[in-house]
Amino acid sequence: MRRPALKTSGVAELARAARDASRALARTDADARRRALSLMAGSLRSRQAEILAENAADLEAATAAGLSEAMLDRLRLDAGRLEAMARAVEEVAALPEVVGRVDARWTRPNGLEVERVRIPLGVIAIVYESRPNVTTDAASLCLKTGNAVILRGGRESFRSNCALGAAVSAALDQAGLPPAAVQVMPTSEREALYQLLQREEEIDLVIPRGGEGLIRAVVEHSRVPVIKHYKGVCHVYVHAAADQEMALAICENAKVQRPGVCNAVETILVDRAAAGSFVPRLCRRFADLAVEVRGDPQVRELGGEQVVPAAEEDWAAEYLSKTVAVRVVDGLEQAIEHIARYGSDHTESIVTADRAAAERFLREVGSSTVLVNASTRFADGGELGLGAEIGISTTRLHAYGPMGAEGLTTTKFVVRGDGQVRT
Repeated sequence: MRRPALKTSGVAELARAARDASRALARTDADARRRALSLMAGSLRSRQAEILAENAADLEAATAAGLSEAMLDRLRLDAGRLEAMARAVEEVAALPEVVGRVDARWTRPNGLEVERVRIPLGVIAIVYESRPNVTTDAASLCLKTGNAVILRGGRESFRSNCALGAAVSAALDQAGLPPAAVQVMPTSEREALYQLLQREEEIDLVIPRGGEGLIRAVVEHSRVPVIKHYKGVCHVYVHAAADQEMALAICENAKVQRPGVCNAVETILVDRAAAGSFVPRLCRRFADLAVEVRGDPQVRELGGEQVVPAAEEDWAAEYLSKTVAVRVVDGLEQAIEHIARYGSDHTESIVTADRAAAERFLREVGSSTVLVNASTRFADGGELGLGAEIGISTTRLHAYGPMGAEGLTTTKFVVRGDGQVRT
């Protein structure tokens, strides 16, 4: 598929169309948006053959270009994944309404009635790599919350995203909503992206999803506010009071179930009191699963010669592959200090039967998702009950952690009076 260059005038037109569509969406009611989402799910199913054919072409080109297995896994669609995408759209449609929700209400001494009411952000640009499911996740969440969205996927998923965008456009047209409410950029050229990032009068927020290089490039070139997620350096801490069978299962799931995603564990911290019995078992388990372990001297001593010596940079590495760093720590405080120094504010988990230790971990670890006795893979909007997610923010403003529908809204003040004047 040809990727035409998009002239500056074309980018401006695309952004202005999104702004106009956002105003139209703001006038729609929840039932109209819900119907559009139902039609979107149906369109994905009816166009399955076309979408999978375009994805197969993307995969062939990506394989020839030498993309890593992790990136290919992110890119790959099949009938099961496409059906999961359609179900995710339906789950978003069924979510409680956020737009128009009154978060707080109070009356002032002078009789003024004040409310804080949820409203859409306006126009959102999503910049992402590889994962075609972001196209429909972002489209559904933005439509649910009355936002227009401009989607700019990566070069490697261009055909897939265009096919998905066509399915969404057909549903919007059938629902009587403006097609410009969801637009897939008709080019993957970087210059067009940089032009889009300058459109601060039309675009309210940029959300990049992808590698650290992509996100830093977006931040560097954008005049529009950016919610960042640089990388997912996630930790599991196996406490002295951990159930070791549980800890093994959690570590395996967090690393192996899908290694190429941002909520996969990258570093496992083991309490020195548990290390003698746990580390050998962990290393054997990972050896059986073809996971490379990079360990500190004690892990190497306990885990055997298959353990690779860990370098300083391994503690801050986001591998996105079947590689994991393992370190022995002197208790809870050192585990918390390690996470604060090397983590990325994404997701951390403690495995322990000690309730006081668990509560201290929850209180003192400042990452956007903190778990007790559960895999880091649960740091996901769908798994946490948010429906599909627009991304996982490691920026504390305006949202932090998995961003669902509420993260795509803001609040305005609504004030009702009966003739009050300020003195």
